[in-house]
Amino acid sequence: MMGKAKQISLCAVLIALALALSYTERFIPLQLIVPLPGIKLGLANIVTLVALYLFKTKYAYMILIPRCVLGAIFGGGITGLAFSLCGGVLALSVMSQAKKCPLFSVYGVSILGAAAHNVGQILASMVLMNSVYIGSYLPYLLVVAVFTGLLTGGACAGVLGVLPKAIVSVDSEISR
Repeated sequence: MMGKAKQISLCAVLIALALALSYTERFIPLQLIVPLPGIKLGLANIVTLVALYLFKTKYAYMILIPRCVLGAIFGGGITGLAFSLCGGVLALSVMSQAKKCPLFSVYGVSILGAAAHNVGQILASMVLMNSVYIGSYLPYLLVVAVFTGLLTGGACAGVLGVLPKAIVSVDSEISR
């Protein structure tokens, strides 16, 4: 059985990794390839997806929520927090349900998560800006979500494929 200190330490390391990936992503000029405002690869979501596949869903939330809050503190502001939390929580909720369906591989789960993240952010934007017209941006984001979801799904599959068996079967309290 995993002790509380070990659980907290593991979550803290994964939060730090997600924050580092999120920060690094700011330096990738994706708008040069896809000229849509606000488009990101979603590198921090790789950590969320890995956590979802390795641990109980509650641990994935325990990594996601502090990552969103700390990311907002370090550079996103209050609107960034709203977008991040709405998108992240909706994405993780959708991914946790999709993961239960044998129809979806990690790639399908990731694509659905990327799409749900975009839906969550558009909903947050519609509320914050008090405008339904922002929803017209969603179809473009959903097309991009297929590609970003494939990328993060591939990265997650790679991570899951190379982790030592000892890490994958951590302890019965945290692993499935």
